[in-house]
Amino acid sequence: MMKESIGKRSDKVKNTIERGAVRKFAQAIGDPAPIFIDEQTGAASRYKQNIAPPTFPVTFDAGAIDGLDLPSKGLIHGEQIYHYTRPLVVGEDVYCWMEVKDYYEKNGKFGDMGFLIVVKNGESADGELLFTEERIVIINEAARKGMMV
Repeated sequence: MMKESIGKRSDKVKNTIERGAVRKFAQAIGDPAPIFIDEQTGAASRYKQNIAPPTFPVTFDAGAIDGLDLPSKGLIHGEQIYHYTRPLVVGEDVYCWMEVKDYYEKNGKFGDMGFLIVVKNGESADGELLFTEERIVIINEAARKGMMV
């Protein structure tokens, strides 16, 4: 069932990088760097605006992938890797979508586990790829059996 999802994508969803959301996020992660929250620092920077923290895209809506129904329990956050072409600027719109890149299974000391690799992409209004976020979701044995993988 999960292998059939490889290559499936969600529709693009528009996200606006709002100043208040960036401020709250920076405070929540304990990184209130002036480039994130101080308007004067942002205006004086080479971006002429504040930028979002590197992990900010975790807050973006990237839509849903039809047929990819993950269980509500038994998921483990495995890894998350970001790649950027440039920083994300406060006030800009970012269009995001997700794609299932891979699914494989391994046997470990906690039983059989599934590894789902999902990539979130974000691009500017003119189609420039801004970032990719690769996320590995580990699905434990009990959750896999409930899904009938």
